Amino acid sequence: MNKSQVSAPWIIVVMMLMVLSSPVNAFWWNSNYTKTKHPIVLVHGLFGFDQAFGIFNYFYRIPGELADDGATVYVADVSAAHSSEMRGEQLLSQLEVIQAIYGHQKFNLIGHSHGSPTVRYVASVRPDLVASVTAVGGPNTGSPVADAVQTVAPPGSFVEAVLAGMANALATLIEVASGGAGDPQDALASLNALTTAGAEAFNQNYPEGMPLSTCGEGAYEANGVKYYSFSGTRPVSNVIDISDALLGLTSLLFFGEANDGLVGRCSSHLGRVLRDDYPWNHGDEVNQVLGLRGLFTPNPVSVYRAHANRLKNEGL
Repeated sequence: MNKSQVSAPWIIVVMMLMVLSSPVNAFWWNSNYTKTKHPIVLVHGLFGFDQAFGIFNYFYRIPGELADDGATVYVADVSAAHSSEMRGEQLLSQLEVIQAIYGHQKFNLIGHSHGSPTVRYVASVRPDLVASVTAVGGPNTGSPVADAVQTVAPPGSFVEAVLAGMANALATLIEVASGGAGDPQDALASLNALTTAGAEAFNQNYPEGMPLSTCGEGAYEANGVKYYSFSGTRPVSNVIDISDALLGLTSLLFFGEANDGLVGRCSSHLGRVLRDDYPWNHGDEVNQVLGLRGLFTPNPVSVYRAHANRLKNEGL
């Protein structure tokens, strides 16, 4: 064996260390990359859950990845289907319990879909408990999908009663599968909250962070709480994903408006709009189903990690 054969492996090792220690890759070695000052609380949307059957997370792989790099993360357990105010009260109760046990002063709330008005409610009525609010694919001005359902099943109709019964049964099943504490379920309350009219009424009572102009940004900060939002606009992102077919159909109800299959681009705006055109659909925004998404598209887990680092750098 000659001298070059002996030294070659050492040269490779040195080069690898130089690359991995560069600023671009430094975050891989920094266990505090996502370590925010205040805990992160993830809040699910309609027909959502914290963890089903003890193994399947609504925010697929996201809580663990955030925790691995230093974040303290809690996943809320609120009704799978109910009004924004009821879900907000449930979340508020959980935050108060966590605060009493662990002594946290404030929380960074991240709500997906119906989780957006849920966390907005808490920030509005108890801003002293909230450091920041982030809406992910939030129907902050309502959804044409909810409007269409209400048109097909008018209030008080037989069709509404049948659909409500089925939806409540599904919500109850989800509650049982996720080991919930028996939270009440009211699919009609959820539907009303997600319509354009329902969202407008909610915004009149809890306006913090809402844009004052069409498709604009809202106040970056209100009552000491910072507001952020991001969302996607590609209803069909991966044909292998079983949810894409349904989201592709519901996207037709937007009549050309950019949307994620359930929420329009402009409706998702809240506070500081970080990005409103990720190549994701409504499920991709929480890394579902099972992480399937379009080729060469941003990894949702990485986006959440980067946002946690943003919150950290802003002292939150």
